[in-house]
Amino acid sequence: MTSSQQHPASGAPSLTGQEPLFIVLNTGSGRGDAQILQDTIRRILDEAGRRYTLVPVDDPSHLIETSERAVKSAQDEHGVVIAAGGDGTLNAVASTVLGKGVPFGILPQGTFNYFGRSYGISQDTEVALRGFLQGHVQPVQVGLLNGRLFLVNASLGLYPKLLEDREAYKQKYGRSRLVALWSGLVTLLRAPRQLRLQLEYEGRARDLRSLTLVVGNNKLQLEHIGIESQELEHNRLVAMAARPVGTLALYGLLLRGLLSRLGDAEHVINFAFDRLTVHIRGRQRVKVAMDGEISWMNTPLEFKVAEDRLPLVVPADSQYLDRS
Repeated sequence: MTSSQQHPASGAPSLTGQEPLFIVLNTGSGRGDAQILQDTIRRILDEAGRRYTLVPVDDPSHLIETSERAVKSAQDEHGVVIAAGGDGTLNAVASTVLGKGVPFGILPQGTFNYFGRSYGISQDTEVALRGFLQGHVQPVQVGLLNGRLFLVNASLGLYPKLLEDREAYKQKYGRSRLVALWSGLVTLLRAPRQLRLQLEYEGRARDLRSLTLVVGNNKLQLEHIGIESQELEHNRLVAMAARPVGTLALYGLLLRGLLSRLGDAEHVINFAFDRLTVHIRGRQRVKVAMDGEISWMNTPLEFKVAEDRLPLVVPADSQYLDRS
């Protein structure tokens, strides 16, 4: 790594290229074989003469606990924590790193890799790791939902259901974008329930009936579906909601998203904010998705930009925002 100055916003120390690496690897995550992934990491780091500790995690329920130990070790030894896995793994490890003054690296293994691609980090493990070894710290914005971190997006309503069904299809038919699309078409046939939302933001209140609410923190993902995303550069998040429509219109919205034209759809609203409170009539708890991971959360929901920046290590030659 090249040497860099400390970033006050991230609290991360300068990088010298000699820091020990603590790699939290979810062996059940991603597209490839876990053993091949571990072998690749060991080969590259051994060749580079870097000191590292590789910590495989077989049970995802142990990710947070394992990550917290890695963060403590990195603090004690002035090291770097690296997450290797899909979006859920990156989210879990990042949540333990945020605000701890420890640099954070990623070896993304997910299907879409929006977070990594936004910062020029390859989905190819060897390319990503070699880029990391020549990288520098870039403080990046993250969102919070009721105090829990999200990197790419957080949502409720139809979108979590789409993710649940997509994961079930992937388990049965394999991980691919075609499988993801097919599972989405099937989900939309099931007449999803509407939510009665009260939104409070920017000093105003707004009632809305919607199938889903999605809050985005990733410029690349927003641009891919056709939503203006410049507000993310001004410490804000972007909310999207679909007004109640029939199944045929839902298919139309899905098509617009695939064609990067969702932003001009008449049934879709979007707006930027720095803090959003969501009340849901008749609901004390609601299912939410955060970076693809599903959980239950008490209402009201509060979305906001985290005060701390995540000290992400990005490649030295990163151009950011891979739009391919």
